[in-house]
Amino acid sequence: MSQSETAQSTISQRAQCAVVAGSKNLMWDVMNDLWCESTNPNGFVNVGVAENVLMHDHLLSFINRKLDLPAKLLTYHDGPTGSVRLKQAISAFVNKHFHPLKAVDSSHLCVTNGVSSAIEHLSWAIADPGEGILLGRPYYGTFIPDLSLRPGATVVPVSFDDCDPLSLDGVQKYEQALVNFQETTGRKVKGLVLCHPHNPLGRCYPRHVLVKLMELCQKYQVHFISDEIYALSVWENIIDDGPRPVGFESALSVDLTGVIDPKLVHVLWGTSKDFGANGLRLGVVISQANRDMLGALRSVGLYSYASGISEHLTSLVLEDFDFTNEYIRLNREKLSDNYSFVVQQLKSNGIKYSAGCNAAFFVWMNLGKKYRELHTEMKDDDDVSDKVMELLLQKKVFLASGSLFGSEHGGWFRIVFSQPREYLKEAVRRIMAALET
Repeated sequence: MSQSETAQSTISQRAQCAVVAGSKNLMWDVMNDLWCESTNPNGFVNVGVAENVLMHDHLLSFINRKLDLPAKLLTYHDGPTGSVRLKQAISAFVNKHFHPLKAVDSSHLCVTNGVSSAIEHLSWAIADPGEGILLGRPYYGTFIPDLSLRPGATVVPVSFDDCDPLSLDGVQKYEQALVNFQETTGRKVKGLVLCHPHNPLGRCYPRHVLVKLMELCQKYQVHFISDEIYALSVWENIIDDGPRPVGFESALSVDLTGVIDPKLVHVLWGTSKDFGANGLRLGVVISQANRDMLGALRSVGLYSYASGISEHLTSLVLEDFDFTNEYIRLNREKLSDNYSFVVQQLKSNGIKYSAGCNAAFFVWMNLGKKYRELHTEMKDDDDVSDKVMELLLQKKVFLASGSLFGSEHGGWFRIVFSQPREYLKEAVRRIMAALET
C-alpha cells in the first residue's frame, strides 16, 4: 500500500470511529426531548449531563443589566486565541481564586471555544499518533475522544483495584500503567491527565498527591495536565459521616522547585461548570513556562476560535469581583444543599453511593447493587450495567453509565444533582421504577 493510500486508510478508520461514537451517544437525543411536567410529561429526565442550572437566573440577570455589544465583536477581534481584554480578565480572576505561586499573566494563556477543544489541542501538541496519555479510572467519558479521536493519541487507562484513585497508593498504579505501556508497545507515554476536582467522584486531589504525580511526570518526562474546570464548585459536605474531604488546591499553587520542570505543567479552566454556562463555549489553557507549547496551540487556534460575544460576556463577568465573589458563595451554598437533598433521596431508597464528596455536582452511585437486591435471581458477580441502563432509558431517565466512564466495577452510574428539587425527585422516582421493573 502506498503512503497516500495508508494515510487515506487512517483517515477513513478515524472517520468510521467518529460515526460509531456518534451513533452510540444518546445525549443529544435526550437533550432534544426533555421532560416538562406540563408541556412534555413523557420526555427524558436528564440527570446525566453535567450542567448546573441552579444559578442561571442570577447570572442572566447580571448579564442582561450589563450587556452592550460593541461593533468590534462583529470582526475577527484580536485573533483566535483570546482578546487582550479577556486574557487580562482571566489572569486577574485566576490570580484571585486559584492562588498561583507565580502570578498568571496574559502571555501564559490560550483561549479556546471550550475545555474539550483545549484538551484535544494539548493531546495533539504533546503526543504523536499512537503515543500514550495516562487517564485514571473512573474518568470523564468524553476524555477518550477528546484525547484520541482526532489527535490519534492512545489513552492508557489506569486501574486502581481497591486503592483510592486520589491517594498516594494510586500514584504507583500510574507508574505501573506507564511502564507496562512502554514495555509492551515500544511507544512513549507523553501525558498524564487529571480532572481536579474529580469527575465523576466529586473530590479533590490532596496537595501531596499532586506533588507525587508531578514527580512521576518529571521522572519520565511526561506532561502533567490538570483540568480544573470544577475548581470553584467546591462546597461543604454537611451530610456524610467520616473524615472531612480535602479542599481544592490548584496545581498552579504548587512550588515546582525540585519537583517538575515547569514546562511540563499545564492547567485548564473554563466557564461551563463554575458559572453554569456550558453554552458560552469558553475555555483556557494556562501554561506558565512553555512558550513553545503556546506557540503550537496558536498555530491551530483558528479551529477553536471562541466567539467574540462569548469573550465579551465572559469578560463582563470575570472583571466584576463583587459579582463573582457573591456568585461563587451562593453557588456553593446551593450545591451543598442539593447534594444533601439527593443523598437523602438515595439513602431513603437504599441506594449505595460513594460518600465524601465536596466538589462538582454529581454523585457516583451503585444501581447494580440495588437492582440485584430487588432481583434475587441475579448472581452477585453478574454485571447488570447494560440491563439497568436499558431499563432507565425505558423509564425516560438519563444517567451517565459507569461502563462509559471506565468504572472498574459494574453497576455504577453518575447522577447530576444541580437541578431543581422537583426535577431530582422525579429522577429518583423513575430510577426506582426502572430498578423495580
